Amino acid sequence: MPRTRVYEAVTERLEVLDTEGRVDDALMPELDPSRVRDLYRDMIMMRAFDDKALKLQRQGRMGTWPPIKGQEAVQAGVAMAMGENDWLIPAFREHGVMVLRGVPLHLVYAYWAGDERGSSYPEDVRCFPVAVPVGSQWQHGAGVGLSLKLSGDDAVAVTFGGDGSTSEGDFHEGLNCAGVFDARTVFVIQNNQWAISVPLHQQTRAETLAQKAHAYGIPGIQVDGNDVFAVYAAADEAIQRARRGEGPTLIEAVTYRLGDHTTADDASRYRAEEELKEWEGKDPILRLRRYLEQKGLWDEDQEVVLQEEAHKWVDDQVKALEEMPPQAPEEMFTSMYAEMPPHLSEQMQSLVEEVRS
Repeated sequence: MPRTRVYEAVTERLEVLDTEGRVDDALMPELDPSRVRDLYRDMIMMRAFDDKALKLQRQGRMGTWPPIKGQEAVQAGVAMAMGENDWLIPAFREHGVMVLRGVPLHLVYAYWAGDERGSSYPEDVRCFPVAVPVGSQWQHGAGVGLSLKLSGDDAVAVTFGGDGSTSEGDFHEGLNCAGVFDARTVFVIQNNQWAISVPLHQQTRAETLAQKAHAYGIPGIQVDGNDVFAVYAAADEAIQRARRGEGPTLIEAVTYRLGDHTTADDASRYRAEEELKEWEGKDPILRLRRYLEQKGLWDEDQEVVLQEEAHKWVDDQVKALEEMPPQAPEEMFTSMYAEMPPHLSEQMQSLVEEVRS
């Protein structure tokens, strides 16, 4: 009887910064102190606008909102590693990296308030619109990375998804296509442990999500997603590799969603309080602040100033949202196609006539 060989994929895991703010000097990326402070500032800004969005939703001034609390290090680290001309292809929980890449926050708010103009970014912003269908953005990221290669553009496509999206066919098709054609794409999984109420162990029997890269002949690495230095180091290496034309990389950032899946969810119904408390102790913002304080790069006075700055900026963005003129009803039809199909033109005209009557 033939013997069965069990294949064991070996996946590297990168950790640089521990929960007490201490780093492994041998693994610490070369970052000027000012850039480290920028990372902290970016994460504080994210938490401030995320908190404001929750309040706006509860007040009925915004629709459903997917919180990013706890996942700030993934987005700040990747954003800092990206080049000016690189493309971002987000899923639906990447508000932080979107804003850092130039998408005005008031437009992010507008999108989740149901305004079509929330997907109309400034011309110089290389970011795709939010992708709510789970997993569809993986193929978009592969396609953009391939087009960059074929056009000779040295830019890179960076696309995000959650752990649940790795169970979709789009994920495997996107990675396979990118691997076969050496697309200039970096795939980032925000593994926050839960796909709504489905835990990670029900998504896969694989020990890691990063090891799925091996099936498609591309590098895969797992990083501590609450360690902004590890995220930055892995993203920088993957992006530079893709820019040199050496193909795609898959990064699994192990993090945790400290809030609900969305404001339409109640995570307390399926998640243990003890688990939440454990991960609160691994807060990415807290551990980076500890590092800064230990290095003499941060103090309470700077914290007060930053918090005031963050809240003023968020309030200004809310004001910009509220000052947007009312959206014309027909605008829901005008952004999908370069040339609107006849059936949509008929529907739009019917709506306009109904509104005017």
